[in-house]
Amino acid sequence: MGKLFGTDGVRGTANIEPITAETALQIGRATAHICKEKEYRHKIVIGKDTRLSGYMLESALVSGICSMGVDVLLIGPMPTPGIAFITRSMRADAGMVISASHNPFQDNGIKIFSRDGFKLPDSKELEIEDLIFNQTINQLRPTADDIGKAFRIDDANGRYIVFLKNAFPNHLTLEGLKLVIDCGNGAAYKVAPAVFSELGAEIICIGIDPDGTNINSGCGSLYPEKLQARVLAEKAHIGIAFDGDADRVIFVDEKGEVVDGDQVMAISALYLQRQKLLKKDTVVATVMSNMGLEKVLSEADINLVRTQVGDRYVVEEMRAQGYNFGGEQSGHLIFMDHNTTGDGILSALQILAVIVAEEKSLSELAKVMEIFPQILINTPVKEKIPVAEIPALSRQIEEVESAIKGRGRLLIRYSGTENKIRVMLEGENYAEIKKHAEALTESVIKFLG
Repeated sequence: MGKLFGTDGVRGTANIEPITAETALQIGRATAHICKEKEYRHKIVIGKDTRLSGYMLESALVSGICSMGVDVLLIGPMPTPGIAFITRSMRADAGMVISASHNPFQDNGIKIFSRDGFKLPDSKELEIEDLIFNQTINQLRPTADDIGKAFRIDDANGRYIVFLKNAFPNHLTLEGLKLVIDCGNGAAYKVAPAVFSELGAEIICIGIDPDGTNINSGCGSLYPEKLQARVLAEKAHIGIAFDGDADRVIFVDEKGEVVDGDQVMAISALYLQRQKLLKKDTVVATVMSNMGLEKVLSEADINLVRTQVGDRYVVEEMRAQGYNFGGEQSGHLIFMDHNTTGDGILSALQILAVIVAEEKSLSELAKVMEIFPQILINTPVKEKIPVAEIPALSRQIEEVESAIKGRGRLLIRYSGTENKIRVMLEGENYAEIKKHAEALTESVIKFLG
Protein backbone atom coordinates (compact mmCIF):
# COMPACT_ATOMS: atom_id res chain seq x y z
CA MET A 1 0.00 0.00 0.00
CA GLY A 2 1.19 3.51 -0.81
CA LYS A 3 0.28 6.72 0.94
CA LEU A 4 -2.69 7.41 -1.34
CA PHE A 5 -3.50 4.36 -3.44
CA GLY A 6 -5.15 1.19 -2.16
CA THR A 7 -6.22 -1.93 -4.03
CA ASP A 8 -8.58 0.09 -6.23
CA GLY A 9 -7.29 3.62 -6.52
CA VAL A 10 -7.62 6.38 -3.92
CA ARG A 11 -10.69 6.10 -1.73
CA GLY A 12 -12.19 7.61 1.42
CA THR A 13 -14.84 9.95 2.77
CA ALA A 14 -15.45 12.82 0.36
CA ASN A 15 -14.07 16.19 1.49
CA ILE A 16 -11.76 14.53 4.03
CA GLU A 17 -8.18 13.70 3.03
CA PRO A 18 -7.26 12.17 0.71
CA ILE A 19 -10.58 12.66 -1.11
CA THR A 20 -10.48 16.47 -1.11
CA ALA A 21 -10.52 18.98 -3.94
CA GLU A 22 -6.96 19.98 -3.04
CA THR A 23 -5.58 16.45 -3.31
CA ALA A 24 -7.66 15.71 -6.41
CA LEU A 25 -6.08 18.73 -8.09
CA GLN A 26 -2.63 17.37 -7.26
CA ILE A 27 -3.56 13.90 -8.52
CA GLY A 28 -4.72 15.52 -11.74
CA ARG A 29 -1.44 17.42 -12.10
CA ALA A 30 0.72 14.36 -11.36
CA THR A 31 -1.27 12.10 -13.70
CA ALA A 32 -1.01 14.65 -16.49
CA HIS A 33 2.74 14.89 -15.93
CA ILE A 34 3.42 11.15 -16.23
CA CYS A 35 1.34 11.07 -19.43
CA LYS A 36 3.53 13.63 -21.20
CA GLU A 37 6.19 11.26 -22.47
CA LYS A 38 6.06 12.41 -26.10
CA GLU A 39 5.67 15.78 -27.79
CA TYR A 40 2.05 16.10 -28.90
CA ARG A 41 -1.22 17.48 -27.53
CA HIS A 42 -2.19 15.10 -24.71
CA LYS A 43 -5.69 14.29 -23.45
CA ILE A 44 -7.20 12.53 -20.45
CA VAL A 45 -10.75 11.13 -20.17
CA ILE A 46 -12.70 11.77 -16.95
CA GLY A 47 -15.89 9.92 -16.02
CA LYS A 48 -17.77 9.44 -12.76
CA ASP A 49 -20.65 7.72 -11.03
CA THR A 50 -23.67 9.53 -9.58
CA ARG A 51 -22.37 10.69 -6.17
CA LEU A 52 -22.97 14.27 -5.09
CA SER A 53 -19.25 14.79 -4.42
CA GLY A 54 -18.42 13.85 -8.01
CA TYR A 55 -18.97 17.44 -9.14
CA MET A 56 -16.39 18.76 -6.68
CA LEU A 57 -13.74 16.18 -7.52
CA GLU A 58 -14.36 16.42 -11.27
CA SER A 59 -13.78 20.18 -11.24
CA ALA A 60 -10.58 19.77 -9.21
CA LEU A 61 -9.19 17.06 -11.50
CA VAL A 62 -9.98 19.15 -14.58
CA SER A 63 -8.21 22.14 -13.06
CA GLY A 64 -5.13 20.12 -12.20
CA ILE A 65 -4.87 18.42 -15.57
CA CYS A 66 -5.40 21.61 -17.59
CA SER A 67 -2.82 23.42 -15.44
CA MET A 68 -0.22 20.97 -16.78
CA GLY A 69 -1.08 21.67 -20.41
CA VAL A 70 -3.16 18.53 -20.97
CA ASP A 71 -6.69 18.53 -22.40
CA VAL A 72 -9.66 16.85 -20.71
CA LEU A 73 -12.51 14.87 -22.27
CA LEU A 74 -15.51 14.95 -19.92
CA ILE A 75 -17.83 11.94 -20.11
CA GLY A 76 -20.13 12.46 -17.13
CA PRO A 77 -21.80 9.48 -15.41
CA MET A 78 -20.66 6.22 -17.02
CA PRO A 79 -19.69 2.75 -15.78
CA THR A 80 -16.01 2.36 -14.96
CA PRO A 81 -15.44 -0.19 -17.78
CA GLY A 82 -17.02 2.32 -20.16
CA ILE A 83 -14.29 4.81 -19.26
CA ALA A 84 -11.67 2.14 -19.99
CA PHE A 85 -13.26 1.55 -23.40
CA ILE A 86 -13.57 5.27 -24.25
CA THR A 87 -9.95 5.84 -23.20
CA ARG A 88 -8.79 3.20 -25.66
CA SER A 89 -11.10 4.12 -28.50
CA MET A 90 -10.31 7.84 -28.34
CA ARG A 91 -6.55 7.19 -28.08
CA ALA A 92 -6.43 9.19 -24.85
CA ASP A 93 -3.31 9.12 -22.69
CA ALA A 94 -5.23 8.08 -19.56
CA GLY A 95 -8.72 7.62 -18.17
CA MET A 96 -9.79 8.72 -14.70
CA VAL A 97 -12.89 7.47 -12.88
CA ILE A 98 -14.43 9.30 -9.91
CA SER A 99 -16.19 6.57 -7.96
CA ALA A 100 -16.16 4.63 -4.71
CA SER A 101 -17.75 1.62 -6.39
CA HIS A 102 -19.95 -0.25 -3.85
CA ASN A 103 -19.28 2.16 -0.94
CA PRO A 104 -22.03 4.47 0.44
CA PHE A 105 -22.60 7.86 -1.16
CA GLN A 106 -20.54 9.87 1.35
CA ASP A 107 -17.42 8.07 0.13
CA ASN A 108 -15.70 8.66 -3.18
CA GLY A 109 -12.55 7.70 -4.97
CA ILE A 110 -10.29 8.18 -7.97
CA LYS A 111 -8.96 5.34 -10.10
CA ILE A 112 -6.83 5.66 -13.19
CA PHE A 113 -6.52 3.72 -16.44
CA SER A 114 -3.53 3.89 -18.73
CA ARG A 115 -3.95 4.53 -22.46
CA ASP A 116 -4.41 0.79 -23.14
CA GLY A 117 -7.46 0.63 -20.85
CA PHE A 118 -5.76 -1.28 -18.04
CA LYS A 119 -5.52 0.05 -14.50
CA LEU A 120 -2.25 1.75 -13.69
CA PRO A 121 0.33 -0.65 -12.24
CA ASP A 122 1.53 -0.13 -8.67
CA SER A 123 4.78 1.40 -9.93
CA LYS A 124 2.94 4.22 -11.73
CA GLU A 125 0.70 4.88 -8.73
CA LEU A 126 3.80 5.18 -6.55
CA GLU A 127 5.28 7.58 -9.09
CA ILE A 128 2.17 9.78 -8.81
CA GLU A 129 2.42 9.72 -5.02
CA ASP A 130 6.08 10.66 -5.17
CA LEU A 131 5.37 13.61 -7.46
CA ILE A 132 2.67 14.85 -5.06
CA PHE A 133 4.43 14.37 -1.73
CA ASN A 134 7.86 15.55 -2.89
CA GLN A 135 6.34 18.54 -4.70
CA THR A 136 8.67 17.96 -7.65
CA ILE A 137 6.27 19.38 -10.24
CA ASN A 138 5.12 22.44 -8.31
CA GLN A 139 7.16 24.76 -10.52
CA LEU A 140 5.87 23.34 -13.81
CA ARG A 141 3.35 25.94 -14.97
CA PRO A 142 2.49 26.11 -18.68
CA THR A 143 1.20 29.51 -19.78
CA ALA A 144 -0.68 31.15 -22.68
CA ASP A 145 -1.96 28.63 -25.23
CA ASP A 146 -0.03 25.78 -23.58
CA ILE A 147 -2.71 25.54 -20.88
CA GLY A 148 -5.13 22.63 -21.40
CA LYS A 149 -8.78 22.78 -22.47
CA ALA A 150 -11.81 20.76 -21.36
CA PHE A 151 -14.30 19.29 -23.81
CA ARG A 152 -17.55 17.41 -23.15
CA ILE A 153 -18.09 14.21 -25.18
CA ASP A 154 -21.84 14.07 -25.68
CA ASP A 155 -22.06 10.76 -27.54
CA ALA A 156 -19.98 8.67 -25.09
CA ASN A 157 -22.98 6.66 -23.86
CA GLY A 158 -23.96 5.79 -27.42
CA ARG A 159 -20.44 4.63 -28.24
CA TYR A 160 -20.33 2.38 -25.17
CA ILE A 161 -23.81 0.96 -25.88
CA VAL A 162 -22.74 -0.06 -29.39
CA PHE A 163 -19.55 -1.61 -28.00
CA LEU A 164 -21.54 -3.68 -25.49
CA LYS A 165 -24.08 -4.87 -28.04
CA ASN A 166 -21.25 -6.01 -30.31
CA ALA A 167 -20.01 -8.23 -27.46
CA PHE A 168 -23.27 -10.23 -27.66
CA PRO A 169 -23.30 -12.97 -30.37
CA ASN A 170 -24.85 -11.65 -33.58
CA HIS A 171 -26.89 -14.80 -34.16
CA LEU A 172 -28.62 -14.55 -30.77
CA THR A 173 -31.34 -12.29 -29.42
CA LEU A 174 -32.89 -11.58 -26.02
CA GLU A 175 -36.41 -11.73 -27.46
CA GLY A 176 -38.75 -13.59 -25.12
CA LEU A 177 -36.71 -12.95 -21.96
CA LYS A 178 -38.04 -10.86 -19.11
CA LEU A 179 -35.26 -9.21 -17.07
CA VAL A 180 -35.30 -7.18 -13.88
CA ILE A 181 -32.38 -4.75 -13.88
CA ASP A 182 -31.14 -3.06 -10.68
CA CYS A 183 -28.70 -0.27 -11.49
CA GLY A 184 -28.14 0.69 -7.85
CA ASN A 185 -28.88 4.35 -8.65
CA GLY A 186 -25.36 4.36 -10.01
CA ALA A 187 -23.39 4.82 -13.20
CA ALA A 188 -25.29 2.18 -15.22
CA TYR A 189 -28.69 3.88 -14.89
CA LYS A 190 -28.79 5.05 -18.54
CA VAL A 191 -26.61 2.54 -20.36
CA ALA A 192 -27.84 -0.80 -18.97
CA PRO A 193 -31.57 -0.39 -19.76
CA ALA A 194 -30.71 0.72 -23.30
CA VAL A 195 -28.44 -2.25 -23.99
CA PHE A 196 -30.82 -4.97 -22.82
CA SER A 197 -33.92 -3.48 -24.37
CA GLU A 198 -32.21 -2.87 -27.74
CA LEU A 199 -31.20 -6.54 -27.81
CA GLY A 200 -34.88 -7.49 -27.50
CA ALA A 201 -35.45 -8.19 -23.81
CA GLU A 202 -38.49 -7.08 -21.86
CA ILE A 203 -37.02 -5.14 -18.93
CA ILE A 204 -38.23 -3.94 -15.56
CA CYS A 205 -35.84 -1.41 -14.02
CA ILE A 206 -35.14 -0.42 -10.43
CA GLY A 207 -32.40 1.82 -9.08
CA ILE A 208 -32.45 4.19 -12.07
CA ASP A 209 -33.31 7.43 -10.25
CA PRO A 210 -30.02 8.73 -8.82
CA ASP A 211 -30.19 11.90 -6.72
CA GLY A 212 -26.56 12.09 -5.62
CA THR A 213 -27.18 10.46 -2.26
CA ASN A 214 -29.03 7.20 -2.98
CA ILE A 215 -26.29 5.28 -4.83
CA ASN A 216 -25.97 1.73 -3.39
CA SER A 217 -28.63 2.61 -0.81
CA GLY A 218 -30.58 -0.60 -0.21
CA CYS A 219 -30.15 -1.53 -3.87
CA GLY A 220 -27.57 -2.80 -6.33
CA SER A 221 -25.26 -5.79 -6.08
CA LEU A 222 -24.69 -5.51 -2.32
CA TYR A 223 -28.41 -5.48 -1.50
CA PRO A 224 -30.17 -7.99 -3.77
CA GLU A 225 -33.26 -8.42 -1.59
CA LYS A 226 -35.36 -5.92 -3.54
CA LEU A 227 -34.28 -7.53 -6.80
CA GLN A 228 -35.13 -11.01 -5.54
CA ALA A 229 -38.64 -9.93 -4.57
CA ARG A 230 -39.21 -8.18 -7.90
CA VAL A 231 -38.00 -11.17 -9.95
CA LEU A 232 -40.53 -13.38 -8.20
CA ALA A 233 -43.33 -10.82 -8.42
CA GLU A 234 -42.79 -10.24 -12.15
CA LYS A 235 -42.12 -13.94 -12.89
CA ALA A 236 -38.95 -12.79 -14.63
CA HIS A 237 -36.36 -15.13 -16.13
CA ILE A 238 -33.43 -13.43 -14.42
CA GLY A 239 -32.47 -10.49 -12.23
CA ILE A 240 -29.28 -8.50 -12.77
CA ALA A 241 -27.79 -6.13 -10.16
CA PHE A 242 -24.85 -3.77 -10.62
CA ASP A 243 -22.79 -1.88 -8.07
CA GLY A 244 -22.30 1.89 -8.11
CA ASP A 245 -19.82 2.00 -10.97
CA ALA A 246 -21.13 -1.16 -12.71
CA ASP A 247 -17.82 -2.99 -12.89
CA ARG A 248 -19.36 -5.89 -10.97
CA VAL A 249 -22.60 -7.83 -11.34
CA ILE A 250 -24.66 -10.26 -9.26
CA PHE A 251 -27.51 -12.36 -10.62
CA VAL A 252 -30.82 -13.64 -9.27
CA ASP A 253 -32.29 -16.73 -10.91
CA GLU A 254 -35.96 -17.28 -11.77
CA LYS A 255 -36.52 -18.85 -8.34
CA GLY A 256 -35.31 -15.71 -6.56
CA GLU A 257 -31.95 -17.23 -5.53
CA VAL A 258 -28.74 -15.19 -5.70
CA VAL A 259 -26.08 -16.50 -8.09
CA ASP A 260 -22.69 -15.04 -7.16
CA GLY A 261 -19.46 -14.44 -9.05
CA ASP A 262 -18.01 -17.89 -8.32
CA GLN A 263 -21.04 -19.64 -9.78
CA VAL A 264 -20.98 -17.36 -12.80
CA MET A 265 -17.28 -18.12 -13.31
CA ALA A 266 -18.06 -21.84 -13.25
CA ILE A 267 -20.87 -21.45 -15.81
CA SER A 268 -18.78 -19.22 -18.07
CA ALA A 269 -15.59 -21.27 -17.88
CA LEU A 270 -17.37 -24.52 -18.77
CA TYR A 271 -19.17 -22.82 -21.67
CA LEU A 272 -15.99 -21.21 -22.99
CA GLN A 273 -14.22 -24.56 -22.77
CA ARG A 274 -17.00 -26.26 -24.74
CA GLN A 275 -16.66 -23.54 -27.38
CA LYS A 276 -12.85 -24.03 -27.36
CA LEU A 277 -12.47 -20.37 -26.36
CA LEU A 278 -10.91 -20.75 -22.90
CA LYS A 279 -7.23 -20.01 -23.36
CA LYS A 280 -4.85 -22.52 -21.77
CA ASP A 281 -7.88 -24.13 -20.05
CA THR A 282 -7.32 -21.80 -17.12
CA VAL A 283 -9.41 -19.48 -14.96
CA VAL A 284 -7.90 -16.81 -12.71
CA ALA A 285 -9.66 -16.07 -9.41
CA THR A 286 -8.66 -14.72 -6.00
CA VAL A 287 -8.04 -16.35 -2.65
CA MET A 288 -11.65 -15.48 -1.72
CA SER A 289 -13.23 -17.78 -4.32
CA ASN A 290 -15.10 -20.77 -2.93
CA MET A 291 -13.55 -24.25 -2.85
CA GLY A 292 -16.54 -25.40 -4.86
CA LEU A 293 -15.28 -23.45 -7.87
CA GLU A 294 -11.93 -25.19 -7.66
CA LYS A 295 -13.68 -28.57 -7.48
CA VAL A 296 -15.96 -28.14 -10.50
CA LEU A 297 -13.16 -26.72 -12.65
CA SER A 298 -10.78 -29.51 -11.66
CA GLU A 299 -13.37 -32.12 -12.67
CA ALA A 300 -13.48 -30.48 -16.12
CA ASP A 301 -9.65 -30.39 -16.38
CA ILE A 302 -9.65 -26.62 -16.04
CA ASN A 303 -6.87 -25.05 -13.98
CA LEU A 304 -7.66 -22.45 -11.30
CA VAL A 305 -4.97 -19.87 -10.57
CA ARG A 306 -5.49 -17.75 -7.45
CA THR A 307 -4.25 -14.21 -6.83
CA GLN A 308 -4.51 -11.75 -3.96
CA VAL A 309 -7.84 -9.94 -3.61
CA GLY A 310 -8.51 -7.21 -6.17
CA ASP A 311 -9.59 -7.45 -9.79
CA ARG A 312 -6.44 -5.55 -10.82
CA TYR A 313 -4.34 -8.51 -9.62
CA VAL A 314 -6.56 -10.95 -11.50
CA VAL A 315 -6.04 -8.88 -14.66
CA GLU A 316 -2.27 -8.64 -14.10
CA GLU A 317 -2.02 -12.44 -13.85
CA MET A 318 -4.18 -12.88 -16.94
CA ARG A 319 -2.02 -10.50 -18.96
CA ALA A 320 1.24 -12.00 -17.72
CA GLN A 321 0.27 -15.57 -18.61
CA GLY A 322 -2.01 -15.05 -21.61
CA TYR A 323 -5.28 -16.12 -19.98
CA ASN A 324 -8.59 -14.67 -21.17
CA PHE A 325 -11.07 -15.27 -18.34
CA GLY A 326 -11.08 -14.61 -14.61
CA GLY A 327 -12.87 -12.81 -11.84
CA GLU A 328 -13.88 -12.46 -8.23
CA GLN A 329 -16.60 -13.91 -6.05
CA SER A 330 -17.92 -10.36 -5.58
CA GLY A 331 -18.95 -10.20 -9.24
CA HIS A 332 -15.93 -8.63 -10.94
CA LEU A 333 -15.69 -10.73 -14.10
CA ILE A 334 -13.04 -10.14 -16.74
CA PHE A 335 -13.71 -11.37 -20.26
CA MET A 336 -10.39 -10.24 -21.70
CA ASP A 337 -11.42 -10.98 -25.28
CA HIS A 338 -13.91 -8.11 -24.93
CA ASN A 339 -12.71 -5.57 -22.34
CA THR A 340 -9.66 -4.80 -20.22
CA THR A 341 -11.39 -4.65 -16.84
CA GLY A 342 -14.38 -6.02 -14.95
CA ASP A 343 -17.55 -5.02 -16.81
CA GLY A 344 -20.90 -5.77 -15.20
CA ILE A 345 -23.09 -5.19 -18.24
CA LEU A 346 -20.79 -7.08 -20.59
CA SER A 347 -20.59 -9.97 -18.11
CA ALA A 348 -24.38 -10.09 -17.90
CA LEU A 349 -24.54 -10.32 -21.69
CA GLN A 350 -22.13 -13.28 -21.68
CA ILE A 351 -24.30 -15.17 -19.18
CA LEU A 352 -27.46 -14.33 -21.10
CA ALA A 353 -25.77 -15.69 -24.24
CA VAL A 354 -25.23 -19.02 -22.45
CA ILE A 355 -28.86 -19.08 -21.27
CA VAL A 356 -30.15 -18.43 -24.80
CA ALA A 357 -27.69 -20.69 -26.63
CA GLU A 358 -28.18 -23.67 -24.31
CA GLU A 359 -31.90 -23.03 -23.70
CA LYS A 360 -31.48 -23.48 -19.95
CA SER A 361 -32.57 -21.39 -17.00
CA LEU A 362 -29.99 -19.75 -14.77
CA SER A 363 -30.94 -22.07 -11.89
CA GLU A 364 -30.21 -25.10 -14.10
CA LEU A 365 -26.85 -23.71 -15.15
CA ALA A 366 -25.88 -22.83 -11.57
CA LYS A 367 -26.28 -26.46 -10.48
CA VAL A 368 -22.89 -27.27 -11.99
CA MET A 369 -21.22 -25.93 -8.83
CA GLU A 370 -21.62 -27.09 -5.24
CA ILE A 371 -20.98 -24.19 -2.88
CA PHE A 372 -18.97 -25.09 0.21
CA PRO A 373 -20.20 -23.40 3.41
CA GLN A 374 -18.39 -20.07 3.74
CA ILE A 375 -18.49 -17.41 6.45
CA LEU A 376 -17.19 -13.88 5.96
CA ILE A 377 -17.19 -11.46 8.90
CA ASN A 378 -16.15 -7.82 8.40
CA THR A 379 -15.01 -5.97 11.52
CA PRO A 380 -14.13 -2.24 11.74
CA VAL A 381 -10.60 -1.54 13.04
CA LYS A 382 -8.90 1.54 14.43
CA GLU A 383 -5.67 0.87 12.55
CA LYS A 384 -4.30 -1.83 10.27
CA ILE A 385 -1.63 -3.44 12.45
CA PRO A 386 0.05 -6.42 10.72
CA VAL A 387 -1.50 -9.57 12.19
CA ALA A 388 1.98 -11.09 12.54
CA GLU A 389 2.75 -8.39 15.11
CA ILE A 390 -0.01 -9.67 17.42
CA PRO A 391 1.38 -12.95 18.83
CA ALA A 392 -1.80 -14.16 20.56
CA LEU A 393 -3.88 -13.66 17.41
CA SER A 394 -1.22 -15.29 15.24
CA ARG A 395 -1.16 -18.36 17.48
CA GLN A 396 -4.95 -18.65 17.32
CA ILE A 397 -4.87 -18.45 13.53
CA GLU A 398 -2.28 -21.25 13.39
CA GLU A 399 -4.45 -23.42 15.65
CA VAL A 400 -7.53 -22.92 13.44
CA GLU A 401 -5.56 -23.64 10.27
CA SER A 402 -4.30 -26.86 11.84
CA ALA A 403 -7.83 -27.88 12.90
CA ILE A 404 -9.33 -27.49 9.38
CA LYS A 405 -6.31 -28.59 7.36
CA GLY A 406 -7.39 -30.54 4.29
CA ARG A 407 -11.07 -29.82 4.97
CA GLY A 408 -11.29 -26.06 4.74
CA ARG A 409 -9.59 -22.70 4.36
CA LEU A 410 -8.96 -19.65 6.54
CA LEU A 411 -8.18 -16.20 5.24
CA ILE A 412 -7.73 -13.06 7.33
CA ARG A 413 -6.94 -9.82 5.55
CA TYR A 414 -7.48 -6.09 5.78
CA SER A 415 -9.80 -4.40 3.31
CA GLY A 416 -7.96 -2.39 0.70
CA THR A 417 -10.68 0.25 0.54
CA GLU A 418 -12.06 0.53 4.09
CA ASN A 419 -10.81 0.40 7.71
CA LYS A 420 -12.00 -3.16 8.16
CA ILE A 421 -10.51 -6.60 8.66
CA ARG A 422 -12.14 -9.58 6.99
CA VAL A 423 -12.26 -13.05 8.56
CA MET A 424 -13.20 -15.71 6.02
CA LEU A 425 -13.57 -19.44 6.71
CA GLU A 426 -14.96 -22.17 4.52
CA GLY A 427 -15.13 -25.91 4.84
CA GLU A 428 -17.25 -29.03 4.81
CA ASN A 429 -18.87 -28.48 8.23
CA TYR A 430 -20.77 -25.21 8.73
CA ALA A 431 -21.00 -25.50 12.52
CA GLU A 432 -17.25 -26.00 12.82
CA ILE A 433 -16.25 -23.03 10.68
CA LYS A 434 -18.89 -20.84 12.36
CA LYS A 435 -17.38 -21.62 15.77
CA HIS A 436 -13.86 -20.78 14.55
CA ALA A 437 -14.99 -17.61 12.74
CA GLU A 438 -16.77 -16.23 15.80
CA ALA A 439 -13.82 -17.00 18.09
CA LEU A 440 -11.39 -15.30 15.71
CA THR A 441 -13.68 -12.28 15.38
CA GLU A 442 -13.82 -11.92 19.18
CA SER A 443 -10.03 -11.84 19.21
CA VAL A 444 -9.91 -9.35 16.36
CA ILE A 445 -12.24 -7.02 18.27
CA LYS A 446 -10.15 -7.43 21.40
CA PHE A 447 -6.85 -6.55 19.72
CA LEU A 448 -7.91 -4.25 16.87
CA GLY A 449 -11.51 -3.12 17.26
